Amino acid sequence: MVCDQGSPQLRRRDHVVIEEPLEIRVDTHSMAVTMRTPGHDSELAAGYLLSEGVIRSAADIADIRPYPRNDFGNVFDVLLAPGLDWDAQRLVRPGVVSSSCGLCGKTTLDAVRQRFGQVAPGPNFPGDLLTQLPDTLRVAQETFSATGGLHAAGLFDLQGNLLIAREDIGRHNALDKVLGRALLDGLLPLSQQVLLLSGRVSFEMMQKALSAGIPIVAAVSAPSSLAVDFARASRQTLIGFLRNGRFNIYTHPRRIR
Repeated sequence: MVCDQGSPQLRRRDHVVIEEPLEIRVDTHSMAVTMRTPGHDSELAAGYLLSEGVIRSAADIADIRPYPRNDFGNVFDVLLAPGLDWDAQRLVRPGVVSSSCGLCGKTTLDAVRQRFGQVAPGPNFPGDLLTQLPDTLRVAQETFSATGGLHAAGLFDLQGNLLIAREDIGRHNALDKVLGRALLDGLLPLSQQVLLLSGRVSFEMMQKALSAGIPIVAAVSAPSSLAVDFARASRQTLIGFLRNGRFNIYTHPRRIR
């Protein structure tokens, strides 16, 4: 979106990031409405259902169908494979999930703490290569360069190659888009990949990473205490303040050499 700002004498055009609602349905049943940046919506829906424990692989999805745009935004319906059941009462989120909240609408702590199991041991990743990842992801953030208002998530292989990068006004949405793309491409589990986040790391970001089996999660900003506790229990390596050639390792440091 491009907006005019300032007085007539000083007026100039500025790019503003778009925020619109997306309704995610499962087998025609409304599951959630999330505020997001339009684009890669089918990936967002798939990644969201993965992190909620509804699906585990692309084989669990029969189709993802967009509905015509309505007054409230876009609607995507994920049709599950025959015989795949899901607990609508436990997973449906009432209200709207804002772009800053990945857990809004959850009604019980049990619904928040999904059970995906611990990640497998390994792999190892060189620390000097780790410090190069933020610059690589930054180059891929085209919309951020124009607006300065988006979060990003990037998935890297063990050689430091950027496999998938996505941007969104919501950091949890950016991650869901990455996970959804990986799921639809049949790449799960992501046991040999590294995840980089442009913002802070909270509990739900670690949970989403665990749903895809990601063993190493790094961020340019700080983690929360609950994110550290979750990473320690799930055996994930959690790295924060990855910038200017330095970083902090909060859990399971043996993966970083």
